[in-house]
Amino acid sequence: MAQSSDKTNMADRFRGYLPVVIDVETAGFNAQTDALLEIAAVTLIMDEQGYLHIDSTYSANVVPFEGANIEQSALAFTGIDPWAPSRNAINEADALETLFKPIRKAVKSNGCKRAILVGHNATFDHNFLFKAAERCQLKRNPFHPFSTFDTATLAGLACGQTVLAKACEVAGIDFDNKKAHSAVYDTEKTAELFCMIVNRWKDMGGWDLVLDTR
Repeated sequence: MAQSSDKTNMADRFRGYLPVVIDVETAGFNAQTDALLEIAAVTLIMDEQGYLHIDSTYSANVVPFEGANIEQSALAFTGIDPWAPSRNAINEADALETLFKPIRKAVKSNGCKRAILVGHNATFDHNFLFKAAERCQLKRNPFHPFSTFDTATLAGLACGQTVLAKACEVAGIDFDNKKAHSAVYDTEKTAELFCMIVNRWKDMGGWDLVLDTR
């Protein structure tokens, strides 16, 4: 049986990966052609009892890359004006480094080898993140190149709901639809949901069963 210290070690809990919650707001659905407009990340910590909690939030508003496609229907949905001076938007490379630098630090401090993206319908966020990193020719992307934790799938199992707002409602997490479709707000709510699911699994003894079989 594993020692109790394994229960409070983030690297051991997730096979050497640090879960980092990501949400993007975009000007369409195509990561190849459509503009990335907002990106946010939430890092997580594990307490001495082995429970996950939100640590820090990082975010940036992004200037559409040169030649980016911008779907007006997407802007109408999110309410984002890409050219509003009040956004204080920065280019993609600087925006990604705003997130990647503290994430690399968190990976190292937790004894992990890489970050793994947690997202609600995670493939969408993963595709936009990696395409932006490719455009910017960033060599030190801290995230796993294809693996993710998808809270839409996890919430379908744990809460019987796959829509973020509805899953949060079932989980007892406050959710304000007027604040939704902001990268920071959606990321923080997704982080709360992910922590709830992981912590509930622990309370039910699931993680102890895993340790017992090691």
